[in-house]
Amino acid sequence: SRHATPTAPGSSIAARSAPRRGTSLPGVAIAAATIAPRAPSTGRACHGRRRGEGFRGSEPSHLLASAGGADKRLRNRGARYTLRAIRSWGPVLGVMSVSRRSVRFLALSTVLSFVLAACGSDGGDAADDGASPTGGGEPAELGGTLVISNWDAYMPEDLIPNFEEETGVDVELAVHTTNEDIMGKLQAQNGTGFDVVFVSGPFVQALANQGWAAELDHSKIPNAEGLAPEATQLGYDPGNRYSMPYAWGTTGICYRSDLVDEAPTSWELFRDPPADLDGKMTMLGTDRWLLQPALLSLGYSINTTDPGQIEEAVAWTEEAKGHLLGFDDTTFYSKLVSGEALAVHAWDGWCNYGIAEDPNIEFVIPDEGSDVWTDTMVVLESSENKDAAHAFIDHVLSEDVGASVAEFVLYKVPNPDAMAAVDPEVMEAFPNMALTADELFQQEAQIDLGTDGTRAWSEAATRIKAA
Repeated sequence: SRHATPTAPGSSIAARSAPRRGTSLPGVAIAAATIAPRAPSTGRACHGRRRGEGFRGSEPSHLLASAGGADKRLRNRGARYTLRAIRSWGPVLGVMSVSRRSVRFLALSTVLSFVLAACGSDGGDAADDGASPTGGGEPAELGGTLVISNWDAYMPEDLIPNFEEETGVDVELAVHTTNEDIMGKLQAQNGTGFDVVFVSGPFVQALANQGWAAELDHSKIPNAEGLAPEATQLGYDPGNRYSMPYAWGTTGICYRSDLVDEAPTSWELFRDPPADLDGKMTMLGTDRWLLQPALLSLGYSINTTDPGQIEEAVAWTEEAKGHLLGFDDTTFYSKLVSGEALAVHAWDGWCNYGIAEDPNIEFVIPDEGSDVWTDTMVVLESSENKDAAHAFIDHVLSEDVGASVAEFVLYKVPNPDAMAAVDPEVMEAFPNMALTADELFQQEAQIDLGTDGTRAWSEAATRIKAA
């Protein structure tokens, strides 16, 4: 999975010359960046404890490199950024408690809750005068425990501690490796065990169809008003009935501009490559992305469930397989950096991790177009702390937090003001961060394939890899 499987939106960044489909996105190095190794991950770089036995998995599929690779991040440290090289990772713990508040701070947050209660709505105390909840959004009192499941290293390290400090809510963070991983956990527990889960867009539909996703109370998420218009018109959840978008992006070709004879412009590159790229390419192997180059090259929808079109895409991809180093979801950008690969099928944010190491790496959306993927936040119907769950989502959607998310994961967020607040040095270094929502949504958005469609795609992927 990409996930990491994410905007740019906004006229506020229109001054930047954002690249169009089929044009190259050159990378520019950040001269002030420094390299600092990070300790092996145990779920989050803060004090924590196991909750139950947890689970152990392989490296998370979204932001981790293989044993020899490096995971690049830009982390805000006041006026400077540190480029961290993550050289090795330990087993991922299933659930980590990230509460770090002291009794002294708890007292402070209690005082703040009274202030918020006094100032939360235009009409005074809603309990006394029946004022509409749309004026305040955040409940007068928050507390208890909130259990959240997200991909590992997919949010800034201070996001949860800051939320705890502001609200008095204790957060326990679980990590999942893929969408299928968290869906399997929910299936085993009949939709329980968590309050908020991060999933990619199509899985919102699956959660809603199962009755596991709670309808959101938008009056408790006032920061949703800052979302780009496109973020409220997503095909998998029109009107954000069950989810709020966290990050979004697209997929394209990431390549070494200094080592290829000609910049790629078409997905046909993988099926019919020039001599200098033959055997020096990789494609994504995750089911949902494996068939996309073929489908786009053939002129079909990336959401097709038509058996004939899927068969054509299988044949195309099997032909492409003969020209590849292999299918690779986790080390492809490291292969670009080393020169082992010269062109790879890549998510935009992951290409940025390569650009952070070598500014000769560039990203292009092929002429045939690509996808729009969205990662989302969903409150589960089984949650017994829905007020805190809504408050967490509202916190994440704030401008400051959104900017810090974009700077940390190097994906775009669906808040134009947040993207405008991203450090200009970051935007300069990673040009695909400047894609506007309008440009992004020239691509086709992913939607749920349904049970039969998902099975057909999975079977197709299995056949391709076994061939």
